[in-house]
Amino acid sequence: MIDEEPNLVTSGKSTRIVIDGYPFSIDIFRLENDTTWTLEVIDQQNTSHVWDEQFQSDAEARDVAFKTIEAEGAIAFMRGSNVVPFRSV
Repeated sequence: MIDEEPNLVTSGKSTRIVIDGYPFSIDIFRLENDTTWTLEVIDQQNTSHVWDEQFQSDAEARDVAFKTIEAEGAIAFMRGSNVVPFRSV
């Protein structure tokens, strides 16, 4: 018997926005068997910023993304000081 991996559920609250002239993708998702949501913001350089915190609702995750981008500004996501690079092969 092969265990199937759970499906990924993408929230309808996921969206694309432009802040300070920079495009952002706000992706909110969960595994089909989970009840909490994960938040990922992808900046204009295709750098992924994933929150460690899980959210009780997709609306809460979306609101946190908007508030964070508004409070920090678009440039804060692109400074590089908050990015953990993947190891090169």
